[in-house]
Amino acid sequence: MEIDKAIRESDDRRLKTKYNNAIYVIQRALALYSIEEVAFSFNGGKDSTVLLHLLRAGYFLHKGEHGLPNGGLSDHDFKCPIRTIYFESPSAFPEINSFTYEIASTYALEMDIIRLDFKSGLEALLKEKPIRAIFLGVRIGDPTAVGQEQFSPSSPGWPPFMRVNPILDWSYRDVWAFLLTCNVRYCSLYDQGLFLYRYTSIGSIYDTVPNALLRANKSTEKFKPAYQLPDGRLERAGRVKKIYNSVSGYSDVVSNGPNNLKTCQSSTFTASVLAVGDEILFGNIEDQLGLALCRKLSSVGWTVSKTVVIRNDIDSVAEEVERLKANNDMVFIYGGVGPLHSDVAIAGVAKAFGVCLAPDEAFEEYLRQCIGEKCTGDRTEMAQLPEGITELLLHERLPVPLIKCHNIIILSATNSTELGNQWDCLIELSSSNYSGPLILTDPFVSKQLETSLSDLQIALPLSQLRLRFPDLYIGCYRKSRYGPLLVTFEGKDPDRIELAANALCKEFHPGAFCEPTTKDDF
Repeated sequence: MEIDKAIRESDDRRLKTKYNNAIYVIQRALALYSIEEVAFSFNGGKDSTVLLHLLRAGYFLHKGEHGLPNGGLSDHDFKCPIRTIYFESPSAFPEINSFTYEIASTYALEMDIIRLDFKSGLEALLKEKPIRAIFLGVRIGDPTAVGQEQFSPSSPGWPPFMRVNPILDWSYRDVWAFLLTCNVRYCSLYDQGLFLYRYTSIGSIYDTVPNALLRANKSTEKFKPAYQLPDGRLERAGRVKKIYNSVSGYSDVVSNGPNNLKTCQSSTFTASVLAVGDEILFGNIEDQLGLALCRKLSSVGWTVSKTVVIRNDIDSVAEEVERLKANNDMVFIYGGVGPLHSDVAIAGVAKAFGVCLAPDEAFEEYLRQCIGEKCTGDRTEMAQLPEGITELLLHERLPVPLIKCHNIIILSATNSTELGNQWDCLIELSSSNYSGPLILTDPFVSKQLETSLSDLQIALPLSQLRLRFPDLYIGCYRKSRYGPLLVTFEGKDPDRIELAANALCKEFHPGAFCEPTTKDDF
């Protein structure tokens, strides 16, 4: 069998381990179910292409172990009798359909073509055929992978069958290592001519766009092959994205190409800042990062709705994250990141989303390069990230990527200098030619007025002014109990700010207000 031979002769030890584990799962399934009771769901993508050849190799080896003749057939002549299911959709790329039919012909697949939705099609098929188990090309990181194991019964409400996931623990790198090592065909959308688009994750014609991370440079339409994507966690950056506002819901669809956020520049988004650290609550250190983050968020037009400091406890982190993520567009977490017993931030985020922690190959490699032999603990434990929801934010100036889980960004900074570097990298990623982690909007403009008027004198005019200018934040405070009162105007329209400030001044005698000689450092 040429697939098995190619893997055995490879020098890639990781690929060999992944291959052997996948073959074991396949052979286990073939031992539990008859050939008539198993099926394979094929969709023309890279993952199911890998699984197709794993099934062919697994069945070949299964026959050999049971003393059944293989007949000395070549790789193409060997026929795998496992029933193949293909859900044909009118929204599929023509290249996907063509590739699927060519593969079916090349390898003499017994293919059932279903033109219904997945659930209805399965219900009809399972009524007609005695299928009890279906091989799926699901991998950790896929939206449907959360909570699944290599053998997982179908979900409640679905027709009963066993989901068999031989490549569940495979990474993006593993998939491409297999395809290239075995020199097997894959859909041309992943690797077309010089000026055509490169896709890393293919959905339908309505939700798949070129992956801008593969653009050769910003000023060209040339794209590199899909297997050159630097971080497999970003393979779905080639799917159409929606900007999500946790309060108001989804807004317009945007692609990951250039200029996709112009309509959002005048919008206001909300963020919360969460610090994890007993040392702050005990008063051992002063929290400087929270103040710095608030200033940085304001500089890109974001409103900070809350800053919270909690202790180093997984349940406390999970409860606070669950509250904050539901009421904010983004939540920033710092503190509690690392290998110590008190570093519970990542585990708390996983618990808030109801997912497990799973090893991340790419993150572990960054840790290895950063820590090297200085690491006395288990790097694999340090590389455990929330399963199926984690995206690594890569930048050349970051020794270790930032971690993003849906609308949660986990920062590893421990001081202002580190925070400044991580923030600058985050802004550069968000300013690039694909939909970045943070939507950049018009910055806030501020103006301050100083007065010696009493609180009682100014209270009513300020309340009325707030009603006239609901789009502005108008606040006031004193640096000391007997010092002057500072009135602050914050907004995104400088003309509106000037109008509000002038309106307040007109309510009192000339000279009642002046601009402070030393303005607060916002």
